[in-house]
Amino acid sequence: MTEHTARILLVDDEQSIQELLSFPLRQDGYEVVQASDGREGLERFRESTFDLVVLDVMMPRMDGFELCQRLRARSTVPIIMLTAKSEEIDKIVGLEIGADDYITKPFSVREFRSRVKALLRRSSLASEPGEDDENELITNDQLQIDPPKRRVVLAGAQVELTFVEFEILLALAGSPGRVWSRDQLLSQVWGNSDYRDPRTVDVHIRHLREKLESDTREPNYILTVRGVGYRFRELDGS
Repeated sequence: MTEHTARILLVDDEQSIQELLSFPLRQDGYEVVQASDGREGLERFRESTFDLVVLDVMMPRMDGFELCQRLRARSTVPIIMLTAKSEEIDKIVGLEIGADDYITKPFSVREFRSRVKALLRRSSLASEPGEDDENELITNDQLQIDPPKRRVVLAGAQVELTFVEFEILLALAGSPGRVWSRDQLLSQVWGNSDYRDPRTVDVHIRHLREKLESDTREPNYILTVRGVGYRFRELDGS
């Protein structure tokens, strides 16, 4: 069987950044499709299938926030956003609207390659069927999680999750009662916690609760362990 070559959509209006990032990606064996602004990025995405999207926040015609929202409305493809160092709010907004990860400028090529490899690795592992797929259905009260199909059903209705939201939920629900620190979740989902702000986890957890909990202030499934992190409720409801 021919090994799949990951396809990456790189959207940035700065030619120097395009060249800086495309070269190492192609060296790593990825196929890179470039777009110089948000509208062109959306057009390229509509024309083909991608395994990962990397996009800058500040772009003409359509900025990265709007592009991220439009992509997320139609796909769960992993998205990495590039943000300016001075704009801390960009990171939070990017995560709020569906980005899976962000990288702050200026950044090293090594850091960039690490982030890309981590998301693509998790994505490829998630798409590979396991030997015991038929036994992997996770059920807890009205919540059902089907890992092979990456499908989540709550009270009979399907719940749409982003790539990272699903990975976090799977980690938590796969070990009910286990307490996960933010760094442990970062390592589990992104491959390591290097360069990443633990608040990234908090944003994704909040999104999960908004989609799964009837009352986010009194969660039924994803519980907070103060001063430590999070845990998924055990089957007996504790």
